[in-house]
Amino acid sequence: MSVFDDPGHFGRMWADRYDSPGNPDPAPAVDFLAGRADGGRVLELAIGTGRVALPLAARGVPVDGVEASPEMVAKLRAKPGGDSVPVTVGDLADVPVTGPYQLVYLVFNTLFNLVRAQRQQDCFRNVARVLAPGGEFVVEAFVPDPANFDRDEQVQMRAVTEDSATIRLHQYDRAAQTFIRQTITFDRDGVHLEPFAMHYRWPEQIDELAEQAGLRLVARYADWHRHPFGDDSRSHVSVYRR
Repeated sequence: MSVFDDPGHFGRMWADRYDSPGNPDPAPAVDFLAGRADGGRVLELAIGTGRVALPLAARGVPVDGVEASPEMVAKLRAKPGGDSVPVTVGDLADVPVTGPYQLVYLVFNTLFNLVRAQRQQDCFRNVARVLAPGGEFVVEAFVPDPANFDRDEQVQMRAVTEDSATIRLHQYDRAAQTFIRQTITFDRDGVHLEPFAMHYRWPEQIDELAEQAGLRLVARYADWHRHPFGDDSRSHVSVYRR
């Protein structure tokens, strides 16, 4: 199955490394989401290894999850408190739960992992279906920077040792707003490929998805600390309400 169509691809590729050092600190997201939950039921799409959900649940917030990768779920279950968080294995775009939820959230640019445009639309429509009246959908994503794809292809050297070399290649389709990335490692055992793809959108395009699903933008920040969003912001946390 193509990386463009396989919802469990990311989890299988990254489950063993997802909690490695250097990943974003989840504490600001937990603080923000706990304040928006207002004591109601919460759903995390692409819950992964529970980096956000577990500390949120530890605050007494009832959290459910959806995750396409059984490997990720196994990592979550092995953590303290992991057995107490209900997780449905399935595609985040389908939102395969019933609700209602006071809050649904999707963090760490994961909306863009839905590479087919229709699947992003499906995600918003299905979130609206499970939200309680007045419930909110929180989306965290980067703001695309055209300087990063000013040419159709990019090649980067990632690592070189006496025994291996790793390069990373990007190819952008600017009309479709997608890219495919291939990380290639050459070592004594052969050639190893790690494909990855995204369908990125600008904030106003995400707003259009929300409006089509019956959700309206009620707040937008540059980050989880609620800094004002501006023209120079490289990321956003957007809150949509049913």
